[in-house]
Amino acid sequence: MSSSAGPTELDGAWWPRSRDLPSELSALADVLDPLWGRITRIAVDPRHWPTLPPRIVVNGHVVKVSWFTSELDPHGITLLSYTAGRWDLLVIPPETGASSAARLMAAASADTGPPTTATALMTAERARHARGARAVKGRSGGALSSHGRNQQRAAGT
Repeated sequence: MSSSAGPTELDGAWWPRSRDLPSELSALADVLDPLWGRITRIAVDPRHWPTLPPRIVVNGHVVKVSWFTSELDPHGITLLSYTAGRWDLLVIPPETGASSAARLMAAASADTGPPTTATALMTAERARHARGARAVKGRSGGALSSHGRNQQRAAGT
């Protein structure tokens, strides 16, 4: 991992089905191994995961799992592979609705506009959701998309 904390340009997004990190990471690495080359290390911020495994086994090899609170975006995940190098993905919370997840995946994968961070995207989506909730309240009558800077290595999970 980098020795300096700071914004990292996103390569895409990941929308896990649960907060069961060992299971979700195994599934993610299983899909990405053939596409990006052997995944060797995965780094997460521990704030959103109740269980942090030190390693997972994927396709017969061990993938090291590490966590950082100061170097990683709390809404991101970093994957390292022999072939593709470093990939930084937005982690869309499993409880996110399909329309919000679709917007977040599109924004994280966009290769136009200025680079953005995982936290910036999540903050903007929460603000959008809050504005929408206020608008509805005021009325009477009552889902691995990736490309961005590494578009040639796009993969979906």
